[in-house]
Amino acid sequence: MYESFYGLDERPFSITPNPRFVYLSQRHQDALAHLLFGVGRGGSGGFVQLTGEVGTGKTTLCRLVLEQVPDKTRVALILNPMLNPPELLRAICVELEISVRGAGESLQKLQERLNRFLLDRHADGERVVLIIDEAQNMSRECLEQIRLLTNLETATDKLLQIILLGQPELRLLLARPELRQLAQRITARYHLDPLNQDETEQYVRHRLAVAGAPRCPFSSDALKALYRTSDGVPRLINIISDRALMAGYAHELDKIDRHTVHAAAREVAGDDWDEGTGWLRSALAASVVALVLMGGGLLGWMMIQAEDTEPDQSRPAWVSMLEDVNARSAYTELASAWPGLLASEVTAACSGQAQARVACLQKRGSWGYIEQIGLPVILILTEPERATVLLAGLKGNHLILRHQGQDYRAPLQLLDRRWRGEFLVAWPDDGSILRRGDTGALVEHMKTLAESVSEPRWTGPRDDRYDEAFQRWVTEFQRHHGIGADGMIGPETRLFLKVPHLGGPNLMTIEDGV
Repeated sequence: MYESFYGLDERPFSITPNPRFVYLSQRHQDALAHLLFGVGRGGSGGFVQLTGEVGTGKTTLCRLVLEQVPDKTRVALILNPMLNPPELLRAICVELEISVRGAGESLQKLQERLNRFLLDRHADGERVVLIIDEAQNMSRECLEQIRLLTNLETATDKLLQIILLGQPELRLLLARPELRQLAQRITARYHLDPLNQDETEQYVRHRLAVAGAPRCPFSSDALKALYRTSDGVPRLINIISDRALMAGYAHELDKIDRHTVHAAAREVAGDDWDEGTGWLRSALAASVVALVLMGGGLLGWMMIQAEDTEPDQSRPAWVSMLEDVNARSAYTELASAWPGLLASEVTAACSGQAQARVACLQKRGSWGYIEQIGLPVILILTEPERATVLLAGLKGNHLILRHQGQDYRAPLQLLDRRWRGEFLVAWPDDGSILRRGDTGALVEHMKTLAESVSEPRWTGPRDDRYDEAFQRWVTEFQRHHGIGADGMIGPETRLFLKVPHLGGPNLMTIEDGV
């Protein structure tokens, strides 16, 4: 077909996984590291959870893991977990080459065989890993069954490591109260996002190069169109790119333009295609169809919908509150926590507009990182839909969220499933940057603040010169606090220096709050 026309040795965009064509973005490398951690000795038993939308590369990563299994490790891979508990245990036994007597063997007998196998493998110094793909399709009974498998342990180790791969619905499934015991055993979680625009272009060029392309046949506009029409989902990139190359060959196009990509996307999506929204409309429609099929048909879907619309009298107040919040309300709450700050200033600063009196940073980190900052922050929640809310307190297993002046206590574990580490922090700051060679009262003030820092402590002179010694201290301070170590004092470095002296709100502990 189009291979010879574009100088290719083979088709570069087959949807069949091929290790030669694997492209690992930074997020795919991070996800792979989480999986290898689970398979290796670092996993220490329990569960590892990897979620991602359809076509983002979860199964490809699973194949890479299987190619890198450490010595003395047994792996059971379950690709279709839509089974009942006895069928699931039987499938695991078959994968691990444990002899079973047939379909009539009881659940208890299967459990005993598996437990004996795990003990024998541990005695031989071997490790056993269970990987379950499409885990969002598992029944509650099967999830409870695999939780019971992790109860088998020695004084130092659990005997089975379980890795759950699934679509985002898996996160919601494991957030159910009846599965909280399983959720508490998850030792590592990672959500695999689609590729961004730069990664999409690199992905396309990589696959073309592996296929022997002497040059990229897609124009720069076509590559941008590929990202927009696919939303950065690798499987969709492959399908649309393949169709675009076929169309280019049919019309003898030396260079494929964005119009050809749009036509290919329209052909793939059919009547659901809308150039303004790209693939999303079709993908959402497909998701609904998939849910209907998985839910047992249209009647089952309608029954689920009807149940969901019934008012739940036991619904926590914080859950209802999150349906009412938005970015503007969160900015207003944060401004009201700071004496003298206006909501309009915080809104402008956090929307990317320079402000003379307010700095706002969008950060990614852990709950511990937020505790280290010690100020109220705005959480950006993403599951099941985006919500922006002020975090006023954090302690142990609970959070304090604030909306319209009212505080809501929420379990950290449940919020953690909706949070990917993104937050905004805003505080009074003039936005200036100090660097080596600067002099004046501001430099002297920074050195005064540096003297009050416990680690690393500034022991140099308190003068007004930003010299080499002070630059070295600033760099060390930045590394200590996980800030970009550039040796300059900008808003973020100044934030960590000034927090104890800002005279504003502190991040409450639960004892301080509600």
